[in-house]
Amino acid sequence: MIYLLLFILSFGLTWFIKNHAIKNNLLAEINERSSHSVPTPHGGGIAITVTWFTGLTFLFFREAIDPSLYYALMTGLIISIVSYLDDLYELSPKVRLTTQALVASLALYFLEGFKELDLFFFTLENQFVTNIFAFFMIVWFINLYNFLDGIDGYAGSEAIFLGLAGFILFGGNHFVVLVVSVLGFLIWNWHKAKIFMGDVGSTLLGYTIAIYTIYYANQEATNLWIWIILFGVFWFDATLTLIRRYRNGEQLSQAHKKHAYQRLHQQGWEHDKVVKVAILINGILFTIVYLIPNIYTGLVMSIILLYTIMKFADKQDLTK
Repeated sequence: MIYLLLFILSFGLTWFIKNHAIKNNLLAEINERSSHSVPTPHGGGIAITVTWFTGLTFLFFREAIDPSLYYALMTGLIISIVSYLDDLYELSPKVRLTTQALVASLALYFLEGFKELDLFFFTLENQFVTNIFAFFMIVWFINLYNFLDGIDGYAGSEAIFLGLAGFILFGGNHFVVLVVSVLGFLIWNWHKAKIFMGDVGSTLLGYTIAIYTIYYANQEATNLWIWIILFGVFWFDATLTLIRRYRNGEQLSQAHKKHAYQRLHQQGWEHDKVVKVAILINGILFTIVYLIPNIYTGLVMSIILLYTIMKFADKQDLTK
């Protein structure tokens, strides 16, 4: 029953925020990074945020979530608040990065650090190194999720996939809370979107996936690679695109439309077609995790798959 109520809360809040934004002309303007041609209400991520933290707190008082995981996830409230202010006032990069560094540090404190880093042939247990790795991973996940939130339904469907996959593989009602919190918003965000998530939602989701990755890797070191595979559609596109832009001597802070999903859209793919293909790829990635007993073999298979998809997007550019 609680999950139905949370879904209704997310759905209703998104509807309210959409109407409020239209009434007060709080619309996302078109810029060089946009994949949209019409100004659209933003801030739908507020509904995700409110529903998410409400659901988590319910689980906490019912003793249905590990307190360390609860406190680490609740730290995401800080990133949500600052990101909402950024949506409204365009805060400086220094403020955003400082906030990300703060929440990453607090998260590692609540999770009691990142215990060990599985590197295939050996396990690294030096706490200084593992925590530095985890710190930068959290910051990177926050930003890359924001980068990949650019077309209707893309960021929301990815979060729902990860929530469902996490529930099947690891259990935990907190995954169900994530799914229903995003689903209520996604109904309004599906192509053609009536409202956008905004940074308030995308940064929170990126942070949340980072926390899940560290928390479950602390339980079993190889779980790190399970989450890396599951999150592959987003992190591989964002990371490879960043590397390519660096090698081309581009200014990395400059807005662009060079991610694979953006390039496919520029070649004439509708938003929903790109998202449906991403859902299909996610299904393949989950199948790899679920059926391949050796996680390292699965990781290699997933990287080959993701690289092939990137090359496909490259070929689409050449046929323009």
